Amino acid sequence: MKLATELQRAQRGDTLYVLDEPTSGLHCADADRLVTHLQTLVDAGNTVVMVELNMRVVGAADYVIDLGPGAGDNGGTVVASGTPAEVAASRNSASAPYLAAALAEAATLTSGA
Repeated sequence: MKLATELQRAQRGDTLYVLDEPTSGLHCADADRLVTHLQTLVDAGNTVVMVELNMRVVGAADYVIDLGPGAGDNGGTVVASGTPAEVAASRNSASAPYLAAALAEAATLTSGA
């Protein structure tokens, strides 16, 4: 509810938004709507930093920092960073194959194939 209220307020273009898995529990269509709204915030000059596991959403990011190599005590090291395509091509990232598949799916949907 707080996120919905924030997305509706007037934008000044100087706000940092930090979101922790905002698509958790959302239907795919709602996640797509959220990404569209977040892009509107970025286009208005705001910054959005997000922790996200949904590779479709990660694929829409401008920049990705992939932490690993595992979770908990085994995590916390940057294993890949860059554009979604760069991270998808990383050999060090356990997320890379899933991100690559999401990017391929998005490209197929965009091309109409």
